[in-house]
Amino acid sequence: MKDISSWDKALLLTRAALDRKACDLVVLDVHEHTSIADYFIVCSGRSDRQVQSIAQGLQKDSSEEGIKPFAVEGTQRGHWVLMDFYDVIVHIFYEPVRQFYDLDGLWGHAPRAKLPDAYAKLIKQFQTAEERLSS
Repeated sequence: MKDISSWDKALLLTRAALDRKACDLVVLDVHEHTSIADYFIVCSGRSDRQVQSIAQGLQKDSSEEGIKPFAVEGTQRGHWVLMDFYDVIVHIFYEPVRQFYDLDGLWGHAPRAKLPDAYAKLIKQFQTAEERLSS
């Protein structure tokens, strides 16, 4: 496995998700709240097919950089895909499933990581109408 910082890995995975138009993406800095990871990336797809496509894109782009996930769960149904990259865990939800499980609320005490401006602009562009109303 390639030696890369958890922050750089989070940025690489964030970019890969945004390249597939992942919606409502947030990067949570959880290193002070749990020992299982430094960052959680939480994002949504507008359909189960988009969720699967985002997950496939993350696997492809990360493997091209020499980074492979430890485990991947949920790709068959495409409702909630969990990708464990050791120090970065990615949750890709079908939008209604994300609302039901509310990981954003469960981990609401964890600060959102400040992303580079180019990423922040893409995130704003790929917000759902509901997310735009609440921000």
